[in-house]
Amino acid sequence: MRSPGSNVTSVTSVTLDGLVQLSDHRWLFFVLFLSAYLFVLVSDGLVVYVIWSQRSLHRPMFMFVAAVLVNSLVASAAVYPGLLSDLASGRHVAEVSRAACLSQGFVVYSLGSSSFVLLAAMAFDRYLSICRPLRYAALVTPAAVAALLLLCWLLPAGLVGGAVLLASRLPLCRSRISRIYCDIYSFVHLSCGGGGAVLLFEVYGLLCAATTVFLPAAFVLFTYGRILFICLRRSRAFSSKALRTCLPHLLVFLNYSLSAGAELLQRRLQAGGAPAVSILPSVLVLVVPTVFNPVVYGLKVQEVFRHVRRLLSCRAPGQSSDQYDR
Repeated sequence: MRSPGSNVTSVTSVTLDGLVQLSDHRWLFFVLFLSAYLFVLVSDGLVVYVIWSQRSLHRPMFMFVAAVLVNSLVASAAVYPGLLSDLASGRHVAEVSRAACLSQGFVVYSLGSSSFVLLAAMAFDRYLSICRPLRYAALVTPAAVAALLLLCWLLPAGLVGGAVLLASRLPLCRSRISRIYCDIYSFVHLSCGGGGAVLLFEVYGLLCAATTVFLPAAFVLFTYGRILFICLRRSRAFSSKALRTCLPHLLVFLNYSLSAGAELLQRRLQAGGAPAVSILPSVLVLVVPTVFNPVVYGLKVQEVFRHVRRLLSCRAPGQSSDQYDR
């Protein structure tokens, strides 16, 4: 609808045309996404349940692991059901309201950013446990862990909420996003003519990314670098055990980093006008992180794996300990 006496179009809904590129093989993608979603629900839910139900796992590291998996569950619930419905119906495009598009973008961006902050908190927890064991109990108290978890969720939510507020005030002249789900960046670039409002969003978005992605990522690299440096000065047995307990977190960090890189690649391809190519990063960003994380935490974190195996085999849980899993 065009406003009288103006060249600004009032767009009340957004069209996701990434489905067009999936239409020739929509049932193949339907099975892929349905399998991924069911796997996420079962595997993430199982690991979170094991951590919640086993008192021996009520320790900081496992609380952070559970928080990352809860993020994955909620983000998946915000994307997969609607996408599966669109594929099953045979629609080539999906039309969503502005509010629904921004809401989905908020959930995906805030929880993705939250996971980076949680990984930084995990890295600090591992550093204190391995390198400062005598101070660990005094510093990492239940109250401190609860406060840190709240910070890991509320800080990204507040920052991304500000981005959503800025985006919601922009008039839109276009309605098509070449993706299979909404994101705030693509939404903003539907606005009319750019200008100061879009520039403000770009600057604010860079600040958000620096605060919740780049700085936490740098902190993770620095912290694990310190752990590696200290391990090289200790015995081989100590180093092997310490590095083994850090490996799952590093793998998940690498997974999220590659996903963030794919997201940036998606934006570059969109800016370069290559929608046929740019749908691939969307698929990878959607499927790979959500499927990869529970596999790593369920199989590589030995204490979680033992409890999952006991639960699946209906065996009574036993006691186990690991000085680095405090």
